[in-house]
Amino acid sequence: MTTLTLVRGLPGSGKSTYANQRVNSQTQHVEADMYFIDRNGNYAFDPSRLHAAHVWCLDRTTAFLIGGTSVMVTNTFTTMKEMQAYLDVARRLDIKLKFVEMRTQYGSIHGVPEATMEKMRNRWVTLPEDFNVKVIQ
Repeated sequence: MTTLTLVRGLPGSGKSTYANQRVNSQTQHVEADMYFIDRNGNYAFDPSRLHAAHVWCLDRTTAFLIGGTSVMVTNTFTTMKEMQAYLDVARRLDIKLKFVEMRTQYGSIHGVPEATMEKMRNRWVTLPEDFNVKVIQ
């Protein structure tokens, strides 16, 4: 069964590590940060391209799901609005949705400023109970 798993958490919570440990021939990991990795494997974040990165992530996710491959998307997903496009794709394709919330803190490898982290904490929403969120602490 093809599934879409949304893995949410603040930067440095282990989202990518969690997803990468579950990648296999039936499941792919996709995240907007991948858009900023060059051919040599170097990460070069460019805030002016963030919207393009999120469009790329959604398009790649959709293509995998249409092809019958399950996907784990990692993102902060602090609000319902940030998840909505993925919820819509899952509904449109009749794909099972799963939710994982990472509550651990290892420290951001991308050097996210503390002020940005605080903004994310302040806009964090609790997901509805019927989302059946798996919490990793």
